[in-house]
Amino acid sequence: MNQEIPLTRDVEAIQIPSGDTISLPADTPVVITQSLGGTYTVATSAGLARISSNDADALGIDQTDKEERVQKDEEMKSAPIIEQVWHQLKQVYDPEIPVDIVNLGLVYDCTLDDAEDKKVVNVKMTLTAPGCGMGPAIAADAQARIMTVEEIEDARVELVWDPPWNQEMITEEGKMKLGMI
Repeated sequence: MNQEIPLTRDVEAIQIPSGDTISLPADTPVVITQSLGGTYTVATSAGLARISSNDADALGIDQTDKEERVQKDEEMKSAPIIEQVWHQLKQVYDPEIPVDIVNLGLVYDCTLDDAEDKKVVNVKMTLTAPGCGMGPAIAADAQARIMTVEEIEDARVELVWDPPWNQEMITEEGKMKLGMI
């Protein structure tokens, strides 16, 4: 990381913090600033952007870390479904903060509704700032991660603002990663 590399092909990325989809052409110089949860935050001359793991090859990255995540997901299959869901939520990161959304204290509620033989996950989460344009992208990432749990038929992720997020909501693990304790 922190070394400038040219993209090997065109990629779609999400601009940070606006959340807008942008196109980064091949040969665009980027610096990877964060690589967590299968996404890559890169600095470009136009600012920060998030690149999906599907486009890791454009960064010259092999998929070894993806294989490790898949192996961990396989190991989790014997765990109760709700634990599998929480495991997936811990793979979702704010692209500007190196702590997952669970340990950041952004997930307020996560329930499994299995009425009528249909397993549905409902998540209420917030963001570190109400005006964050990345909210829909982070919520969509959380929903996509939940949907990787085999038994889940639907996942609903709702952004809520009450109570307002504050740093006291960060877990001890999150505070340690951020150097707060």
